[in-house]
Amino acid sequence: MGFSYISREGYEKLRKELDYLTRVKRKEIAKDIETARSHGDLRENAEYDAAKEMQAMNEIRIAQLTQQLSTLHVMDGLDIPEDKVYLGATVHLKDLISGEEMVYTLVSEAESDFLQNKISVTSPIGRGLLGKSENETAEIQVPAGLLKYQVLKITR
Repeated sequence: MGFSYISREGYEKLRKELDYLTRVKRKEIAKDIETARSHGDLRENAEYDAAKEMQAMNEIRIAQLTQQLSTLHVMDGLDIPEDKVYLGATVHLKDLISGEEMVYTLVSEAESDFLQNKISVTSPIGRGLLGKSENETAEIQVPAGLLKYQVLKITR
């Protein structure tokens, strides 16, 4: 089993979610199950079934987070070049076809969130941008066709 790098912020977000699910959500679900049990016959108790389903989903997410956190390394103190696009870089791009400008931050898979312009370094666009410098052009093949971006600026 390999490992991946993650930002300190991303690691803390996952750790806090795990802490919430184990310390708070488990207790809430246990109370819901107890309340549903008090309503009588469990064979026809939809409230009990729903609470047990919620418990199963919570435990699955806890297991996923535990496994995920065990394979992540926080990238604090790594000697990452600041003049190239790598994990943790915020990249200002110009689409050479449409002229549109955009900004993406390259993150680990665990942190990716397209709505916040955080793309994974393992995504097609992320892979296509890795190692590029300012003013370089990246031609990236995606399922929708060929993308052409010029790297305008790189920040960390």
